[in-house]
Amino acid sequence: MRFHSILVDQPAGGAETGAPIEPAFFPDLNLDQVLEPMTAGREEYDLKPFFYAPLRDVSAVRYRHEVLRDLEKPPVLAAVEAFAEQLRSMREHLAQAERLHYQRQKQRWFLDAVGIYCDAVASLTAALTALEAGAEIASRGLRAFGAYLVAYVASDGFTALQGETRALQDALAGVRYAVHIKGGRVTVSGYGGEADYSAEVAETFAKFRQGAVKDYRVKLSDWADMNHVEARVLDLVARLYPAVFGGLEDYCARHRGYLDATIGAFDREVQFYLAYLGYIQRCKAAGLPFCYPQVSDRSKEVAAEAAFDLALAHKLTIARDGAAVVTNDFHLTGPERILVVTGPNQGGKTTFARMFGQLHYLAGLGLPIPARSARLFLPDQLFTHFEREEDLANLRGKLEDELIRVHDILGQASSQSLLIMNESFTATTLHDALLLGTAVLRQVIALGAVCVCVTFVDELASLGEATVSMVATVVPDNPAQRTFKIVRKPADGLAYAAAIANQYGLTSEALRRHIGNGSGSGSAGRVTG
Repeated sequence: MRFHSILVDQPAGGAETGAPIEPAFFPDLNLDQVLEPMTAGREEYDLKPFFYAPLRDVSAVRYRHEVLRDLEKPPVLAAVEAFAEQLRSMREHLAQAERLHYQRQKQRWFLDAVGIYCDAVASLTAALTALEAGAEIASRGLRAFGAYLVAYVASDGFTALQGETRALQDALAGVRYAVHIKGGRVTVSGYGGEADYSAEVAETFAKFRQGAVKDYRVKLSDWADMNHVEARVLDLVARLYPAVFGGLEDYCARHRGYLDATIGAFDREVQFYLAYLGYIQRCKAAGLPFCYPQVSDRSKEVAAEAAFDLALAHKLTIARDGAAVVTNDFHLTGPERILVVTGPNQGGKTTFARMFGQLHYLAGLGLPIPARSARLFLPDQLFTHFEREEDLANLRGKLEDELIRVHDILGQASSQSLLIMNESFTATTLHDALLLGTAVLRQVIALGAVCVCVTFVDELASLGEATVSMVATVVPDNPAQRTFKIVRKPADGLAYAAAIANQYGLTSEALRRHIGNGSGSGSAGRVTG
């Protein structure tokens, strides 16, 4: 097995187009609210571009699933996290070396950075080899990387680097010298086995100690950088040991490019998995389900059970205010392509639409998704059309701006695209919203794209066999109380209005009784529903 990347099983083809940028729909789907806390503290890895590049290949998604399943095993995760922590320490040593002023000190920090790297690589190689032998590692990615490490550690280049690093560290550890200070003069000489009298002096005067006494000893600075006196002393020590310090200088010049490019790439790329697993851990600890979805780049028969909005769930689990995370199901079968979601305001319709988009996008990244089970489509593009505040800068009205945005989306979308439309055309009359919504959805139907349309226009839910009606439900005995459950059933806006009227005593029958009792004239007979 040849190892290319822990993120993809094949080398990238085609010309480089630069790092991906944040997709325009991220704020609409609250994916930006997922990504920010997920990558916080990992800025050195520049992970966001990985999350901006979904996959279109089913085998590539399965490759990532395999790696993630391995990383969910505690021994595997511990080995990879230990390696990542060691390489982070290595980079801290290199950064510290850059900040220092004195060349010999820079060289020692560089030597120790290489030593950390050698230990980290050797430890991870041994760990992955043992884990694979114990059947803890099954993924193509980690097995191929383990094989790469075995070959790398056995190579002449690495064994020479490791041996030279250890030998030089041992040589520096063996440096001994004496410092004689008289007045303002400092003399450095070779260590001749002179006795260290400090312990004997302390023991001699210990018997004169009476109770607690003030400590007059001066604590030496623990700053990383040396002062000019220490640097001068080190220069004099280097004269005493020219072979050791000359070897250190030569070592640093020859091993500037010691870091293997493949290992360095792995260290960065594996953080893509670690960041996501760390982010969803809080939700999993709260009992929320995650699954590896079945994915297809052809079938548009999508479904999910017990799915939820990841950004909202993460906030609720952090808040711990007792608010429950409501899960929902959906499915599209046969010719069905469009979920038309209606129901009362504040009933969870927009959250449902965001959830639908999140599930498909996260599935395209090859990640476990917030649901008990799922079967999802890998779209070529994802578009969102959410209500926007009127922008005075473009001199367009709100409706005109919405129409232009919809026109642009339909011009770019294909039969393999996914569209999320939320409360479009609310800036116009019900009659015009029906006309515009019908025209747009008929174009989506003609395209054959998968779509979720949240709307206040019930009629859009019955445009044909491609549309499926889903409704945000309320508590039957208390219509003002939302359940946040979205279920498949015919749009019933009038039924909801009737339930509200009944709750507040505003039905036609109640009004007749009220008017009749109030006037005593029998005028209730002229009141109609």
